[in-house]
Amino acid sequence: MRQISKSFGPNLVLDNVDFSIHGGQIVALLGENGAGKSTLMNILGGVILRDGGTIELDGVPVEFQTPKESLDQGIAFIHQELNLINDLAIYENLFIGRELKHHTFILDHQSMIEQTEALFARMGLELDPTTLVSTLDASYKQIVEIAKALLMNAKLIIMDEPTTSLTETEITRVFALMRLLRDEGVAIVFISHKLKEVMEVCDHFTVLRDGHMVGGGPTSETTIEHIAYLMVGHKIIDAKRHGGSTHLPVVLEAVNVSDGKHFRDISFSIHQGEVVGFTGLLGDGRSMLFQTLFGALGPYEGELLFESKAIRNISTEESVARKIGYVPRDRKENAIIKDLTILENGSLVTLAANRKGLFLDHGKIINDFEIQRKGLHIKMENHAHLITSLSGGNQQKVVLAKWLSLNPKVLILDNPTQGVDVGAKEEIYEIILHLAEQGIAVVVLSSEAQEIIRVCSRCFVMYHGSIIGELDAESMNEGTIMRMATGVSQ
Repeated sequence: MRQISKSFGPNLVLDNVDFSIHGGQIVALLGENGAGKSTLMNILGGVILRDGGTIELDGVPVEFQTPKESLDQGIAFIHQELNLINDLAIYENLFIGRELKHHTFILDHQSMIEQTEALFARMGLELDPTTLVSTLDASYKQIVEIAKALLMNAKLIIMDEPTTSLTETEITRVFALMRLLRDEGVAIVFISHKLKEVMEVCDHFTVLRDGHMVGGGPTSETTIEHIAYLMVGHKIIDAKRHGGSTHLPVVLEAVNVSDGKHFRDISFSIHQGEVVGFTGLLGDGRSMLFQTLFGALGPYEGELLFESKAIRNISTEESVARKIGYVPRDRKENAIIKDLTILENGSLVTLAANRKGLFLDHGKIINDFEIQRKGLHIKMENHAHLITSLSGGNQQKVVLAKWLSLNPKVLILDNPTQGVDVGAKEEIYEIILHLAEQGIAVVVLSSEAQEIIRVCSRCFVMYHGSIIGELDAESMNEGTIMRMATGVSQ
């Protein structure tokens, strides 16, 4: 791709960008949200048309007007937003649009199932091809998308954040597949914000910033720190971790809380102004625990105390009334409403409080959101635009704004930086530390040990639904957290 340019209205997204990849290479395409990565790959994938520049495939100039034209040339695009139909079986999703048939109108279901089984055997998966996609969790839906690309025998595969929802075991399996494909001569573009993964699996890297290509080269000749510098344009400075406020009153306490399925005998206490982490491996029960305590799931046994008073039969409405906020882990599925504007998404929690008689007080709603927008440095053109017009990091800030407008006493953040770039991560970490300084009790649920270490004054490590141990700031390190998360007590 040479001198690729693209504008959306007055917004220049790509400015004479060059990008190349050879067969048998895994190249990381990096940059902050809004840097132009997805636009560049959407042009290669035939999703959008470029304004200028040329594309050559195997040395031959090509023009892609549609995704099908790109796919027909052997380019498979695994998008960050999964492109699966929940009401169809796995094998039906894999062959959609390319169904095998006995005759003109009769589908050959058996052959499609057998080819899917053979593919899964190659991938080392134990999945029934006839399983409905709706029954799969996010990690297996991602694997089905990867299987679809493999089934197409693509010679170039674009993977946009493929590991976001995967466990460590599944990530290892995906990386093994990527290396297998590379050894077979397939070219892979790997878009990710996880720089450790980039260093582990990629041969080369290319960095975009503000629509320009600002650096690249072999991963063996660079460092994570240098890549981060290229992405944000300045050195990432580690902020001091919040020291904790255990001298302040306890605001949230659980005593022997169990739901009989996902977690059991959970006890903890969280003080005002603390940042407390809950970590472990995917499936450890922490998300189910706090969704239950927030009132979003079913009943539980044990005791939950808020400001030293026992509370029972909680609902999400009661939690909001107590000024408890919850930012879910899956922003696209559970935290934003794609068909609403930035302003509407940022004010959902406080709509009931912002009324004038039977009508909404739009002036107050806009004023309240503007306060949060400025405080969180949300980058946007107009609050009347759809939430989907924003980068992932700015969408996450709008979700935070929604809950901060509540003036929460407790804020639960489930994987708060999932799917955001390194620069936005730093901003969100600063926000978390600032909230704690204001006296808000912040609970951070995260699988990333580095994230927990960075912002939390102490953390609880969970394993198979139980708390296996508690660590203070001095004893928190990646090795200890990982040992405990795999069932080895301190």
